[in-house]
Amino acid sequence: MNGSTETPTTAFPPLTPHSLNLTRSAAPTVSFIIPLFNCLSLTRACVESLQTTLPSDLAYEVILVDDGSTDGTREWLATLRAPFRVLLHERNFGYAIANNRAAAVARGDFLALLNNDLVLLPGWFEALREAHRALGERAGLIGNLQLDATSGAIDHAGIIINRQGKPEHARTLPSTFRRFFSSIRRVPAVTGACVLVTRPLWRQLGGFDDSYVNGGEDIDLCFRALAAGKVNAVALHSVIRHHVSSSVGRKARDEENSYRLVRRWRHEFVAAANEATRDWCREYLATILPQPPASDYVLARRACFHAAGLCPTPPPEAIASLEAGLARELLRWEAMFGRQI
Repeated sequence: MNGSTETPTTAFPPLTPHSLNLTRSAAPTVSFIIPLFNCLSLTRACVESLQTTLPSDLAYEVILVDDGSTDGTREWLATLRAPFRVLLHERNFGYAIANNRAAAVARGDFLALLNNDLVLLPGWFEALREAHRALGERAGLIGNLQLDATSGAIDHAGIIINRQGKPEHARTLPSTFRRFFSSIRRVPAVTGACVLVTRPLWRQLGGFDDSYVNGGEDIDLCFRALAAGKVNAVALHSVIRHHVSSSVGRKARDEENSYRLVRRWRHEFVAAANEATRDWCREYLATILPQPPASDYVLARRACFHAAGLCPTPPPEAIASLEAGLARELLRWEAMFGRQI
């Protein structure tokens, strides 16, 4: 499955009667897709911030997918009219299926996937759209900067591969110097909590793989976009706030999802781990600087060039370190789950 851009076809769950509002207006440019599972107060705040921050001339629709809420969300949804469209699932099917179902009926040229626990800030969409426009035909999935809604700390500046060879959120910004010359940060992946993608590319890639359960499906999709020759990026001028992991059970399947991701994309993760290999080189240089051994001169030179960004190819020793970390994790996961995932 390594490098594949295909994903299993979703067998959509049945919808409850009168669950789809088919009100037709002018063809939208953007379809905003928001899966819901309880958390009504956060949903209402998110929808309000969406409507108050979008450009006045933007033609759009908002597709709300309720995935089995029991907290009054459905009663609130019944009060909505265009540009809202509503899908109701008879029970909770999970994030991937909810987004796939909405994308299948979306009419916009672009799909903007949003979590229901976001607080959208002025200018966020224009900057996201401009980043996509700047990449043109190369554009894959475009994400943005996300601040923790409680602390204000950066929670997401892209997804990178860490020293253990696994994906994690980048929580530091590029230097001011780099941001002055570019408003885009290329990254291996971005979170699906807020992401812009064209509808044709979504269809080409096959949408989310619903074998992932509430985690990992966004990273998997991003790596399928990379395999298709696209560029994933963060729009550094698009900033929002996020009530991180507010849904109940959000982290319950993290280990299984990580195991599935690494089994599918192990070699691609290592190849995309520039941040991690540079960290390895900086740590290596720090350990040898007091008494540099003559025998390691070649490695020290390679580490220095790679750490400084002057050579894109990391030393073989840095790659070996990542491979070893992933091998240990795979052994641990196999002990937990065997090969059934």
